[in-house]
Amino acid sequence: MILFVLFIVAPIAELYILIKTGQSIGVLNTIALLIVVAMLGSWLIKREGLKVWNRFATQVQSGQEPTKEIADGVCVLVAGLLMVAPGFVSDLLALFLLFPPTRALARTWLLRRKRLGGLGRTTVIKATYGGPMSSDPFRHRNVDTTVTDTTGTESAGEIER
Repeated sequence: MILFVLFIVAPIAELYILIKTGQSIGVLNTIALLIVVAMLGSWLIKREGLKVWNRFATQVQSGQEPTKEIADGVCVLVAGLLMVAPGFVSDLLALFLLFPPTRALARTWLLRRKRLGGLGRTTVIKATYGGPMSSDPFRHRNVDTTVTDTTGTESAGEIER
C-alpha cells in the first residue's frame, strides 16, 4: 500500500498541484519557485550532511551513542531531498521535517522503528591496537596487531531525552 501511495498517488497529487499553481501564479513563476526551492534543498543537503557526519564521528570516537543527533540529521537530509524533488506537496513535507518541534515528532517515530537500521539500538565498540601506528599502508613487517584494550557498549530500549 505504501508503494502504491509513493509511486502512484503522490506524483498525481504533485502534478495536480503544480498545474493549479501554474494556472494561478503563472507558469514561469511556478518554475522559478520550483528552482529556488530545489537550490535551497541542495544547499541544505550539503550543509547538514557535513554537519551530521562531523557530529556522528565525534560522538562515536568519544564512545557515546549518537542516536538523537543522527535521527535529526536524517530528518534534515530527507527534508533536503524532498525539496530537491519537484513539487509543492514534497516541499510541505520537507518543511515539516525542518522545524524543530515537528522534527521532534518525526525523530521520535524514527527512533521507535526497529526496521530502519535500529537507530534506537546501537552498539559502539572502541579498540586500541598494540604496536606502532604507521601512515604507510604497505608496511607489514614487525607490527603487533593484537588487541590490547577494548570497550563495548550496547544499549537497547527507549531513548531517554
